[in-house]
Amino acid sequence: MATNTRALKRRIVSLGNTAKITKAMQMIAASKMRRAHEMVVAGRPYAEKIEGLLADLAAIEQASEEAVVPLLDIRPVKKTALVLVTSDRGLCGGLNANMNRAAANAIRASDGDVTVISVGKKGRDFIVRSGTELLATFDGLGDRPTLEDTRAISSIVISEFEKRNIDRVLLGYTDFVNSAVQKPVVKTLIPVEPAELDSAQAAGYIYEPSPREVLEELLPRFVEMEIYHAILEAIASEHSARMVAMQAATDAASDLATDLTLALNKARQESITAELLDIVGGVAAVER
Repeated sequence: MATNTRALKRRIVSLGNTAKITKAMQMIAASKMRRAHEMVVAGRPYAEKIEGLLADLAAIEQASEEAVVPLLDIRPVKKTALVLVTSDRGLCGGLNANMNRAAANAIRASDGDVTVISVGKKGRDFIVRSGTELLATFDGLGDRPTLEDTRAISSIVISEFEKRNIDRVLLGYTDFVNSAVQKPVVKTLIPVEPAELDSAQAAGYIYEPSPREVLEELLPRFVEMEIYHAILEAIASEHSARMVAMQAATDAASDLATDLTLALNKARQESITAELLDIVGGVAAVER
């Protein structure tokens, strides 16, 4: 019985220490999530404005008879590149597993060959295990990357598309909906598909030196912005998922510690009762 109570005490102490660690990780993740969410929100007005401007320019370009701008060139898909954005670390629930599953579905549904540009160690490890071609890998971007940190990724996909080594680029990342919901998304990045505007929505800008030259300069910036914004969304999603996972781990450790405490108290009561019975039995034996 004594051995049993000692084991229960050790487990209770261990669970208490674990709960302290997961609680601290939860608080850190919550702080990082707030910062990451602020960066996501700050970038949305720029993203919306550049999309509107791009749609207006594309409408003008479609009316011209010049050759198609390279990043708008829609051609038969023989090879697809997937930019897969995941986290470098785990302990964030099913976030990476859900993203990898969505990426695997996109790879299976793609026509022709597929190559992957992984951003984050979890996606890289998944692609290596699956045997899919890995074109490039990026990790260690940190919690607060800048546009300059992610420009190398966009440079690779733009260069490969313009050289016709790939015919389509997909972007896979986890969209931050709110602190409880993170949704895996796989969408077409290149060729860029601008929104269609009717005559009432047209901005009516005068572009200098010409709409085509502005469009050719703007499209690479748009691709850079899309990749950067996707990485920010993924970072916010990671910290949010980790906060929720650590909260669940803390609650589970606390509940298990409570159950073990009840078991320990029961074991103590049984031990005390057994000792009392021994004492009473000994007294009765002496009296006889």
